[in-house]
Amino acid sequence: MCCTLRPLCDDQGVAVIDELVAIFDPRGNRVGGERRSVMRAKGLWHGSTAVLVRSGDGRRVYVHKRSDGKDFAPGMYDCWAGGVLGADEDPASCAERELAEELGVSGVEVVPLFTATYLRPPVRAHMFAFETRWDGPVVWQPEEVVSGGWMELAELRSRLADPDWPFVPDGRQLIEEWFRRNPLPSSV
Repeated sequence: MCCTLRPLCDDQGVAVIDELVAIFDPRGNRVGGERRSVMRAKGLWHGSTAVLVRSGDGRRVYVHKRSDGKDFAPGMYDCWAGGVLGADEDPASCAERELAEELGVSGVEVVPLFTATYLRPPVRAHMFAFETRWDGPVVWQPEEVVSGGWMELAELRSRLADPDWPFVPDGRQLIEEWFRRNPLPSSV
């Protein structure tokens, strides 16, 4: 959950949390904040972070299945831990927070990789990609992750070649860009 929260009530008057998220313009400039529900409903440009968790030797990545309760791409696979940038957050802090929340990984350096634009209306996002190395335990947040495990990079690339594999579309775009920048050696 983001540090900046705004309480709301549902139609029964029960308090719910609707976090404030960073809103961007199409060129990637931060222009304000809005409730997450409004951002989703109106398809507003926003920021998101994504952390690729690689094993210490770099040969494997952590792939997980998202819960059915996610507001974007529920029940799909992903190799990135991340989420929507809070209204007052910088990308690195958001990446660290999301990594700790989703996979229980904390106290590691998140290294910036690249920024990409995801434009498939109604979703419009500026995605800040990071990477970390980790060989410790992974502890899922059950509201966000239902299963996961380590996968060899070559296997991930092979599975991504199947357009029917239920992999999150923004994560697919990011990992394909990562593979473009980091071609696998033929021995992997």
